Amino acid sequence: MSLPFRISIQVVVFVIAFILSLISGPILIPVLRRLKFGQTVRDDGPASHFKKTGTPTMGGVIFLIPILLISIYFAPSDIRILPLAFVTLGFGTIGFIDDFIKVVKKRKDGLYANQKIIGLLFIATVFSFYIDRYTNIGTEIIIPFLGLDTTFNLAWLFIPFTIFVLIATTNAVNITDGLDGLAASVTLVVMIFFTVAATIRSEWEYIKIFSSMVAGGCLGFLAYNAHPARVFMGDTGSLALGGAVAAIAVMMKMPLFIIIVGAVYVIETLSVMIQVGSFKLRGKRVFKMAPIHHHFELSGWKETKVVTVFLTLTIICSLIGFIALRLKLYNF
Repeated sequence: MSLPFRISIQVVVFVIAFILSLISGPILIPVLRRLKFGQTVRDDGPASHFKKTGTPTMGGVIFLIPILLISIYFAPSDIRILPLAFVTLGFGTIGFIDDFIKVVKKRKDGLYANQKIIGLLFIATVFSFYIDRYTNIGTEIIIPFLGLDTTFNLAWLFIPFTIFVLIATTNAVNITDGLDGLAASVTLVVMIFFTVAATIRSEWEYIKIFSSMVAGGCLGFLAYNAHPARVFMGDTGSLALGGAVAAIAVMMKMPLFIIIVGAVYVIETLSVMIQVGSFKLRGKRVFKMAPIHHHFELSGWKETKVVTVFLTLTIICSLIGFIALRLKLYNF
């Protein structure tokens, strides 16, 4: 895209994705409401969440449609953007089917666990083989804090490791999506991190474009998902965002950076693992409720406070990520 004045392409794409998401909201939310695609709140959840029952879900389509349109626009100039869109929209499709079964078929858990994991594994495996066999990205990953030239070669472990990163990140974002605006705001910051990080190398131009469009989509979605939420992203959105984060990190050789900048995802996931493990081994719970954002709610924190604290933590962790990358921010 050529412009008569100098504005970074990532800024342009961010704004376009943001505007398209803003436009999509008023069109799609009434449709979801008419179709009665309402959220079912878990029975053992915080009492304050019961009033959210019936709020339209599957709202991830609000930012997935702009991502699809912008990806199609840029694909002719750099086809490498399509694998990123494939993972994002592929995981989003699995989430959409899961949400559809929950709200239309009234099956509380949506897809059966084996059906869901098979779908996620298929998308993750196709992407991993593509990276390994049809690109020159290689099997090395960058080691945080040691510089871009300090890498570790995974060799034959690359494909299973990449599949693990995709599945783990996707489920972590899905677990994080439990409060108004939480998953979208955290992922917005994570995507801004990868957008800025991608400016360091010219061959990452397509990654810079894709990550900025996801960030713009998240910001536009927050206009309708911030507390009190008028729509929830559902698994449609959370699985898609998890796939986007993981795919971008893998293509930049930076999957280990997800642990740093996506610390909230990690904390949320660990809280569930600790809670389940403790209950099975000791018959006791560590947290009042897992994931940990519900623990803070039940401890007296307002929902907006939890989101603000987790968002602030993500910003701090992203700054640490820049230190770990040794990136000079003036390149942006």
